[in-house]
Amino acid sequence: MSQAHGSTAWHTLPAEVVAERVGADAVHGLSAEEAAARLARSGPNVLPEGGGRRLRDLVLEQLRDVMILLLLAAAVVSGLLGDVVDTVAIVVILVLNGVIGVVQGYRAERALEALRALAAPRAAVVRDGRPLDVDSAEVVVGDLVLLEAGTVVAADLRLVDGAALQVAEAALTGESVPVSKSVRPVEDATAHVGDRTCMVHRGTEVTAGRGAGVVVATGTDTEIGRVAQLMTSTDEVRTPLQRRLSHLSSRLAVAVVVISAVVFVSGLLRGEDPLQMLLTAVSLAVAAVPEALPAVVTISLALGASAMVRQQALVRRLPAVETLGSVTYICSDKTGTLTRNRMSVEETWTPGGDLPGLSRALVACNDAVLLDGEASGGRGDPTELALLHYAAEGAGGGPDVAPVPRRAEIPFDAERRRMLTVHDAAVGEPGGYVAYAKGAPEVLLPRCAADPATRARAEERARRMAGDGLRVLAVARRGLDRLPEDLADVEDGMTLLGLVGLLDPPREEAAAAVAECRAAGIVPVMITGDHPDTAHAVAARVGVAEADHDATDVLTGRELAALDDAGLASRVLDARVYARVDPEQKIRIVRALQADGQVAAMTGDGVNDAPALRQADIGVAMGAGGTDVARGASAMVLLDDNFATIVSAVREGRRIYDNIRRFVKYTLTSNAGEIWVMFLGPLLGLPLPLLPLQILWINLVTDGLPGLALAREPAEPTVMRRPPRPPGESIFAHGVVWHIGWVGLLIGGVSLGGMAWAYLAGEDNWQTVVFTVLVLAQLGHSLAVRSETQPSFGRRFATNPALLGAVVLTVGLQLAVVYLPWLQGVFRTDALSAAQLAVCVALALVVPAAVEVEKTLVRRGLLYARPAAPVA
Repeated sequence: MSQAHGSTAWHTLPAEVVAERVGADAVHGLSAEEAAARLARSGPNVLPEGGGRRLRDLVLEQLRDVMILLLLAAAVVSGLLGDVVDTVAIVVILVLNGVIGVVQGYRAERALEALRALAAPRAAVVRDGRPLDVDSAEVVVGDLVLLEAGTVVAADLRLVDGAALQVAEAALTGESVPVSKSVRPVEDATAHVGDRTCMVHRGTEVTAGRGAGVVVATGTDTEIGRVAQLMTSTDEVRTPLQRRLSHLSSRLAVAVVVISAVVFVSGLLRGEDPLQMLLTAVSLAVAAVPEALPAVVTISLALGASAMVRQQALVRRLPAVETLGSVTYICSDKTGTLTRNRMSVEETWTPGGDLPGLSRALVACNDAVLLDGEASGGRGDPTELALLHYAAEGAGGGPDVAPVPRRAEIPFDAERRRMLTVHDAAVGEPGGYVAYAKGAPEVLLPRCAADPATRARAEERARRMAGDGLRVLAVARRGLDRLPEDLADVEDGMTLLGLVGLLDPPREEAAAAVAECRAAGIVPVMITGDHPDTAHAVAARVGVAEADHDATDVLTGRELAALDDAGLASRVLDARVYARVDPEQKIRIVRALQADGQVAAMTGDGVNDAPALRQADIGVAMGAGGTDVARGASAMVLLDDNFATIVSAVREGRRIYDNIRRFVKYTLTSNAGEIWVMFLGPLLGLPLPLLPLQILWINLVTDGLPGLALAREPAEPTVMRRPPRPPGESIFAHGVVWHIGWVGLLIGGVSLGGMAWAYLAGEDNWQTVVFTVLVLAQLGHSLAVRSETQPSFGRRFATNPALLGAVVLTVGLQLAVVYLPWLQGVFRTDALSAAQLAVCVALALVVPAAVEVEKTLVRRGLLYARPAAPVA
């Protein structure tokens, strides 16, 4: 689906020759019209994807079930013996069941495809001379692609520019050490992919520096595309919950087969027709085994993940939805997540009042770019944009804020915590060159050649600014006669230009989200590279830390480095703020929490955050300001980089899990009721309660629409006022097993009670009575099971219109089976009198009434006590 450029040894050719051959402009990039034309000719820049199930596969899955096949065989035998009506009716119901299964599977596949599309990476290209973010699928041969630390390369590129560029090529070569890149061609035409130092390839990750390259191959013509063609199928990883439920279904299948065998043998001993008993036993097994349960869980998780997207949380891996309900610690970045990520210069200080010199340094030592010279927007790091805005607004004489050409640079990185750039000296300045540096005051001030008094004043001012919650940067310069061989030597003996204090105010919704976390038993923790005083000031504003903190509240990176694992374990549960922490230390924090049995969510946006995101139980990457590497390592992406979105995702995750529990409780209870009816009826001396077709009908109408509608149940008011679910907790915890047992027996009891009443009274329609009571009792249970503690027939009654509609429709279908003559002949039913129907309704209402009594006892703490959420 791309232009065939993969056979050329691009790494052996000079950059300008490569640009000419692919029709690229290494300065202004392609025009938008040319890019669109190339995309139309070559197709999107995508790799073959597998793992999705086609419609044919979904249909075949419905036919692979042994019990379905057995029932079909029995129906065929029945037809051969002359019972055509039963045969046709059974086949119709099985087809309806199959259609429902296919539709559900199709919806799940479409939801998963939508999630995969949302997770598609982006690429920074130059079109018409302007930088532009596009979907990586829109990248074409000849595009000029910009690279910076954190970028996942979108296509195979020949470099045309680069500064200190390093690329991790493990995805392609298996080599874990990043490779230094340059523009110079490689002479060896047969050089291994890892030795082509002037090339960067799709799927590799930029770890340091910056650069630009022209696209020479896209899609399957890329190096990694050739590999992808060999692996066109993958399996979707099932969640622990899905695996547990699948195992449960297998065990239940064995139990139900045994029960069905008992029903079959007992019927033969009573002299029942063998074929009729075979159909009955198989129908009971089909109805009682929740073979669709794992599939329903998949659908619930996938559709729930789709719902999270509307709340700006993109779930990349379905297990994350399940894990969200167990999160006990949320370790969040400060900038952009708890704060607005709109830095502004609030305060400046210069030792000699040279504001124009300070502003020139802020413009030169800066990777951000203002759009069209405006001070209201731009591209780049929020801190660097704020410095440009400060200069553009006229600070210190209002210097030009256009990018200043560089002769050399050392980019900022987390370890050095500073940045250095070298430029031609301005007219009138001594020397041929000038170097500017900016970085953390504690790193840069010791390198400045200032007198002790000036340094002491600067250090005191930096502490005061940080204590006010400002992020403080030191700025320095040094004149040079020539370009040094080792740029690091330039950083010693610089002249201090001043300090800049920036403020990133907390988001308005952050404090409320933090309070909701604490009410839910979740501990919010802030991790930042800022000064401890700055970090604590922001943390106190949003409620993460107390305003009057003690030594256990804040833990610095230096203190953390001095602690062994045992020492960190003794501090990790008390610390609420981690300041001056590097990305590697984030991994230690996560591991210490996990060693204590906590379930940790960790946010991150940089390349170096990726290991911590993988280590965390829930890795949360920034979607707006994060890197492709971080997003690739995460389980969830915040599309708006907002802490409140994490809390919303936790709430949604708890709702989804609760609804899966409701579905399991409802389905297994209904199945248990059917089993008790068929098992106990003959043991009590009654005739066989239901015909095979009636059993299949009950399974179709009660497990169908009402069961699936329970997945739309809104969250309970207390969902964020209870403690996190232990990750190893069974889905049957808090009384679900007992509920299934006693309510299933109650459903069977009231159904057999209605049957006995009608049968002993000599009524010919006794079978229609038990048939109707069983359906209505299960529908009543579906309404009552909507909440584990709250009454379902009060204010919550109308909160799930889908369920109410499903119940009304199912009642209508059941009445049609009872009263319409042509359906009476199919299902062997007889019309009920008004009095008989009233008795059926009254018996069925016993079930929801009993469940409401159970919930009253639960609310009073007399049954299935659930612990209250501790205040975090």
